[in-house]
Amino acid sequence: MRTLPSVVEERAKQWAADAPAWLRTRDWSQIRDQLNTRRVRVGVATGIIGLLGFAAFAETGAATSGPVTALSPVAAAHAEAQRAEAAEAPVSRAERAEAGSAKAAGADQKKSTKDGAAAKKPAAKAPAAPKAAPKKAPAKLTPAAGLSQVQTDNAAAIVRAGAKNGVPQRGMVIAVATAMQESTLLNRASEVLPESKRYPHQGTGADHDSVGLFQQRTSTGWGPVASLMQPEYAATKFYQGLLQVPGWDRMPLTYAAQAVQVSAFPEAYAKHEGAATAVVKSLIQQGVANG
Repeated sequence: MRTLPSVVEERAKQWAADAPAWLRTRDWSQIRDQLNTRRVRVGVATGIIGLLGFAAFAETGAATSGPVTALSPVAAAHAEAQRAEAAEAPVSRAERAEAGSAKAAGADQKKSTKDGAAAKKPAAKAPAAPKAAPKKAPAKLTPAAGLSQVQTDNAAAIVRAGAKNGVPQRGMVIAVATAMQESTLLNRASEVLPESKRYPHQGTGADHDSVGLFQQRTSTGWGPVASLMQPEYAATKFYQGLLQVPGWDRMPLTYAAQAVQVSAFPEAYAKHEGAATAVVKSLIQQGVANG
């Protein structure tokens, strides 16, 4: 095994052979004596070991990294841009995904808010029913046969009651003629019966407890005073009595009326037949019997 000084000497000779002429003229014996000193040998050995390590490191790097190719400035800039884009791509994808999630969440929240607003919105109110047109006041009836407006209205109540009970026109004429004789077609109360004055009336009479258009008596079973003071009710009671008289529609008017009223003056009704006929005919023409 060669010693370190012999190696150094051999390397020095080789270096001297390859060195320029001015180096070959040096005194190598003197250099050798200097190299044989301990201090120089340690330094040389350390330097050689460092050079060998560096050489080994360089060879290993060359083997693993391959040849280094010089890049132009444009190529270097393009490579740098690709590296930056590659580094940015994952971040951009993450940001796009996050932005998409945020947009979807915003849309869901907007829809939820819209649905909530629709739920809170009060339901539309149903259209109000049209108000019923106010009833027109009935037109005034045209009086006939010299009657007043009040007498005409009372005669109309008699005709109306007859129509409701299916009484023919002849029966209506008998009823109107009877009321003309009994009360002059006025709804009269009785001075003998103070209760009758509590109800609407048109004058008073004094023939016992006789009241109303037909001067019917509550004491003989015609009905309550309050009812007899209503023209249509009183007329209906008269018709009920008339329809029970056999052959009333073939009798002279005065006998048919007397059969119901049982008056002390049986012939008194006859004089009203003409006027009663005209009144009933006028009222029917004006539509009273229709409603």
